[in-house]
Amino acid sequence: MSLRATISHLLRSTGLMHTADLIRYRSQQIKNLGRNQLFKKQHPEVVLPPDYLIYESFQLDYKKYYSDSQETAREMTELFRQVIGPRGGLRILDWGCGPGRIIRHMKHFLGSDCKLYGTDYNKETIKWCRDNLSEIEFNLNTLEPSLPYEDNSFDIIYGISIFTHLSSDMHDGWMKELKRVLAPGGMLYLTCQGNAFKKILTPDEKAHFERGDLVIRGNVTEGHRTYSAFQPPRFMENLFAPLAVVKHIEAPESESKPLQDIWIACKGCR
Repeated sequence: MSLRATISHLLRSTGLMHTADLIRYRSQQIKNLGRNQLFKKQHPEVVLPPDYLIYESFQLDYKKYYSDSQETAREMTELFRQVIGPRGGLRILDWGCGPGRIIRHMKHFLGSDCKLYGTDYNKETIKWCRDNLSEIEFNLNTLEPSLPYEDNSFDIIYGISIFTHLSSDMHDGWMKELKRVLAPGGMLYLTCQGNAFKKILTPDEKAHFERGDLVIRGNVTEGHRTYSAFQPPRFMENLFAPLAVVKHIEAPESESKPLQDIWIACKGCR
């Protein structure tokens, strides 16, 4: 068992995971204080969320939060065009949008005629988004799989590291809801913790993973960043059905923190 897995299971079994995560947040806040103050001084035009909202959705480094998110948006839009071709007037939903770190950059790459929506279950996050990102329509959802949109509403739906914090039942329920609001010919873009994460699993977790089973590390609040789910490829293929999986970009092995897989599926595509 890796040291990381051992520490994770110890903190979960003793109910100390949230406390440890808060300590990690404070340490990042102190460590990056100087560089974050410098970024704000150099870029006064960039509106940033409160520190904890940044930490929850990414890492507490203002420059990386803004510039890396912009680059992620650029890479995603390239994949969008590869799958559905160049289109105008796209309706795009950021499912689990957090403080809008990706969606805020989308019009820059897709054009001003696209219609952008974000939804999240965090009240503070959605309030900040509504107050500061006025060109985007935001919705406050619950953890339960229900969205206030009509069937076939969106050309593109994406979720960055959202299923990675949900239980098995929520995987099934939310996937059904996302399929409902995805328009025919539309694409669903999701990231998950795939094969690259096997190195941090316990032997028992790894055995379940290699059988194609979803692996859950709970004992914390579902939906929180410390709640972890690991998705083997076979599980994801079954989860998407009957949507057609058109692209699976498997993360390369890394000696540092593992990267997530990218899955893209299309509704009604062959």
